[in-house]
Amino acid sequence: MSTIQDVTAEQLAKIFHHYQEALAHDHASTGGANGASAGSSAWERIPLSERKLMIAAARLALLELSSTPVASAPGRKYYAKPGEANWGC
Repeated sequence: MSTIQDVTAEQLAKIFHHYQEALAHDHASTGGANGASAGSSAWERIPLSERKLMIAAARLALLELSSTPVASAPGRKYYAKPGEANWGC
């Protein structure tokens, strides 16, 4: 399993595009408004400027995900944090 640090922006953009196309195709085959034909906009067929934009967006998403601190749950519910205990009161 890869971590966020192991994923490049281009890989994320390609995967995102793949699933976007798969979901759009699924939606179109069930009567959705987007009647795009299957495989009509593969990653290689997307204009380079649009691919670069998608990669830049993926890079920003990866940066945000890797810099967002994870909220830690208190490990010891009934004990004071270090330095917060009231001794001898």
